[in-house]
Amino acid sequence: MKGLTEDRPKCLVELRGKPLLDWQLAALRAAAIRDVAVVTGYRRELLATRGLVEFHNARWEATNMVASLCCAEAWLRGGPCIVSYSDIFFDAGAVTSLMRSTAPIAVTYDPNWRLLWERRFADPLADAETFRINADGTLAEIGNRPESIDAVQGQYMGLLRFTAEGWDEVKRIRSGLTAEQRDRMHMTATLQMVIEAGRVPVTGVPYRGQWGEVDSAEDLAAYEPRAGSPRTSGPA
Repeated sequence: MKGLTEDRPKCLVELRGKPLLDWQLAALRAAAIRDVAVVTGYRRELLATRGLVEFHNARWEATNMVASLCCAEAWLRGGPCIVSYSDIFFDAGAVTSLMRSTAPIAVTYDPNWRLLWERRFADPLADAETFRINADGTLAEIGNRPESIDAVQGQYMGLLRFTAEGWDEVKRIRSGLTAEQRDRMHMTATLQMVIEAGRVPVTGVPYRGQWGEVDSAEDLAAYEPRAGSPRTSGPA
């Protein structure tokens, strides 16, 4: 991020003059979600005045995102929860599409992902991961290195929904890992393990609205408005 996160958590990096977190909160609230929590780590004090429920990962420097999400287990086991990565933006339609799903685990994905990835990368496959969907809408594969464009039927967005049943399956799988493996595990690898276990389906929810992922200063520039730009140019 070229220094953009030296003094702030990534969710407070600004896109078009507004922190990514505020884009997310606006979408959640437009979808009638009122109870919002944040899992904090680095510079947690900068999020203390936003009126959000806080779950703090005291080991944020040594753990990955799934370990951080485990800090919010009280909510995840209490009922369906929408989960968002901190470095993405989306609109309310992405949230409502997940809310309509009854699957134990549901993930949004962009079927037209190449429009966005070709703006972000000279070679779209350089940062792409496999994403294959079965005929019934469940995921067959996610998160591996693709050998061709055909292995990427959509782009996983980092916005997903867990029911208590779905989260319990994640916990069951993590219980069979070593402490080091649990600390390192990221979300797509976890979802792939759920798929391979075959006990709980992971459903894909297609989404064709505004969204984006911010991994670099160049990404921020790519989402600036352009004359005649496609709908993946950034938030409206």
